[in-house]
Amino acid sequence: MSYQANFRVWRGDSSGGGLEPYQVEVNEGEVVLDIVHRLQATQAPDLAVRWNCKAGKCGSCSAEVNGRPRLLCMTRMSTLPPDEPVTITPMRTFPVLRDLVTDVSFNYTKAREVPSFVPPQGLKPGEYRMAQEDVNRSQEFRKCIECFLCQNTCHVVRDHEENKPAFSGPRFLMRVAELDMHPLDAAAEEGLDRKRSAQEEHGLGMCNITKCCTEVCPEHIKITDNALIPLKERAVDRKYDPLVWLGSVIKRRK
Repeated sequence: MSYQANFRVWRGDSSGGGLEPYQVEVNEGEVVLDIVHRLQATQAPDLAVRWNCKAGKCGSCSAEVNGRPRLLCMTRMSTLPPDEPVTITPMRTFPVLRDLVTDVSFNYTKAREVPSFVPPQGLKPGEYRMAQEDVNRSQEFRKCIECFLCQNTCHVVRDHEENKPAFSGPRFLMRVAELDMHPLDAAAEEGLDRKRSAQEEHGLGMCNITKCCTEVCPEHIKITDNALIPLKERAVDRKYDPLVWLGSVIKRRK
């Protein structure tokens, strides 16, 4: 069963733009990305949209549908009211390049600022041994498809552009947490304290754990509960617990 739906799609570029109205045919079982493709084929051939797999695994088609950050390919038309206009806009946190395509280079800059995994000295490939519990803990974070919806919805940078230089966002704080939890990461032996780095270089203290990042994650990663809160707890222990502080002083003296 098909019907005619009213869409409002943001058109423009870095110099400005606005919402353009369209009436498009919607068929049973379709997702929002299907409608965008039909728009390109029938009414707006110059409409710019980023996409790749159409299976919810590449993270390319991130945008906002009716004001909520979503993947266009995973948003079914059946979940949207058929008698109300559907508004599609680009991710608000990142600069617009054209139409629904945004410049997400901020995220790649932050990714490069996170020091990579440091393998233990003398341990050869194939000799790594981890408890299954440790594998499961980090495996959840490895499901991230880097759609950057969590980065987009995080109000620390969404509403405060000035915070971007000092705040890495939930996706990359989660990466720091994953490495800090890793039992084989030998960063500390190289003089890198990931907990201190999270607080002083990646802005962990600016996160106020509202869980908005968790709510929009298409892979259902519990970013706040399983990564950010545990990382905050360890960072606080490291910085403010008097016994931990005393132990670190004694260790340095030795």
